[in-house]
Amino acid sequence: MIERDRDGHDQSMAEARSARRALSLFAITGVLALIAVIYAAGVYGRVTATQDLKRQGVTEANLKVALLRAVLERPRALPLVLSQDREIRDMLAAPEPQGIDRVNRKLESLVGGSQVSVIYVIAHSGQTVASSNWRQPDSFVGSNYGFRDYFRSAMSTGVAEQFALGNVSRRPGLYISRRIDGAGRSLGVVVVKMEFDRLEADWRDSGRPALVVDGRGVALITTVPDWRFRTMTTLPGDRIAAIRESLQFGDAPLTPLPFRKDDRITGDAAEIRVALPDGRESSYLRLRAQAPTTPWVLEYLVSTDPVPAAARQNMLAAFALFAPLIALTGIFFERRRRAAARLAAAQAQRAALEARVEARTRDLTLARDRLEAEIADHHDTEKRLQVVQQDLVAANRLAILGQVAAGVAHEINQPVATIRAYADNARVFLDRGSLDKASGNMEAIAGLTERIGAITEDLKALARKGRGPAAAVSLGEAMEGALMLLKSRFSHRLDALILEKPEPDIRLKVDRIRLEQVLINLMQNALEAIEHTPAPRVSVRAEDRGERVAVLVADNGPGVAPDILEQLFTPFNTSKPRGLGLGLVISKEILADYSGEISVETGPAGSCFTIHLSKDQA
Repeated sequence: MIERDRDGHDQSMAEARSARRALSLFAITGVLALIAVIYAAGVYGRVTATQDLKRQGVTEANLKVALLRAVLERPRALPLVLSQDREIRDMLAAPEPQGIDRVNRKLESLVGGSQVSVIYVIAHSGQTVASSNWRQPDSFVGSNYGFRDYFRSAMSTGVAEQFALGNVSRRPGLYISRRIDGAGRSLGVVVVKMEFDRLEADWRDSGRPALVVDGRGVALITTVPDWRFRTMTTLPGDRIAAIRESLQFGDAPLTPLPFRKDDRITGDAAEIRVALPDGRESSYLRLRAQAPTTPWVLEYLVSTDPVPAAARQNMLAAFALFAPLIALTGIFFERRRRAAARLAAAQAQRAALEARVEARTRDLTLARDRLEAEIADHHDTEKRLQVVQQDLVAANRLAILGQVAAGVAHEINQPVATIRAYADNARVFLDRGSLDKASGNMEAIAGLTERIGAITEDLKALARKGRGPAAAVSLGEAMEGALMLLKSRFSHRLDALILEKPEPDIRLKVDRIRLEQVLINLMQNALEAIEHTPAPRVSVRAEDRGERVAVLVADNGPGVAPDILEQLFTPFNTSKPRGLGLGLVISKEILADYSGEISVETGPAGSCFTIHLSKDQA
């Protein structure tokens, strides 16, 4: 009964959680949808406002180009007419004061009705002989303009145009020149200079920056005086040097305009950031229009300040429209959910009440059956555990006995072989009557028998997980002791063994017999590894590393095979036909008893075993 009530309660809780999740999901979805609609409305407002600004700007830019063309076309006829004037030709052919005076007055009268700033005549030598400003203090008369491109180009091709800074007036303007020919030769050049102050003032009234740049990107005409003779891009150094040498723009810095390209591109109109002379930075649409009959380009900047306002207005309108709609939809679904929840709760309570007695009886029966089954399982588990424990004890005992027996056979093999060699030598010495040498061999045999006893005691200590007492042992004496045991077996190969005797003061905290066992194992393995090497070599050396000493046994044999290397320190793992695979295992155990370690580096060029032991600090 309790379980049934609990099930009904759990079902009601699950339904409530499901309803809350559904409401949360709807709220999240509604908020995301509202954000998406607001964002889309903002993007649409931005794009629409930008397109409107672009259309308006293109129209204004075309009007400005048309006005620029009209301003340029009016004075272009003057040089052509004046180049055919007989009075000017006669004056250049035979300059005399009265002729020059008449020409000066004629040019002065033409300036007043032609809306040009100055008209002047240059002789073929480059010297100005007549000018419309002959009465003024900054008159061009007498100035030499032979270095100007508009003079040199007109003399060579007949006509030229150049926008430059006045050498005398220091005012920028467009110089339109035409060559004057007479009597079969070039007499000089007539030049009309027009300035664009009035045009710039008219453009400035629109409140939007505009500038005209030449083919090199240098600003010639501009509504922002600080931008004059600045460049659209950074010009190469050689080009800047050529412009300065020609004095076309005087000592203008020719630095780049304060334009910074924005990542947003709207069609063929780039959106840029512009640093204004008053220190503000604003965003503009950069529109371009080619000026007819010239290589100039009009750069027209339309401020994008209205764009964010339009985007915000669209976003507010979208929020005002969709937020109430989403809220009403949420209220409708919440009311339906609550009604359905109340109906489901009533049905769940009625079903739970009807099933309580049946559920209670079934639960008690199942609990009794489970308890009986668990008691039986506990008895079976205890019996199996006792059997497994007995099997493990027996297996462990057999493994330890096998390792001890194999270790004894392996470790005493070397001293026994050495004893046999010394006994054979002693018999030979006795036959020869060399009693002293025979006696020496007998003493060595006695020492080796003592060593066999020490090894068996040591191996028994290993089997019972004990160790010999540590003492201060000379590393050099231990190396010599190990080498002595190897002489009988490897006498034909000891010339390949290079033993670098360590410093006498290097003493290790270890049992000497056990240290010699380790050294013998490593040196024996190295000598066996070089058996078939063309130029065999085994080196044994020690390195003082502060509180510890490293002993390196290296050979130039074929190295340790990868499959053997993975289990190199595992019992009975060996690559030798008659090996037991216990030497390295026992060596590792001996070193571990004295806080030592053993490592190996191997490859096709040989192997190097390194043992690390602590120094005796006494």
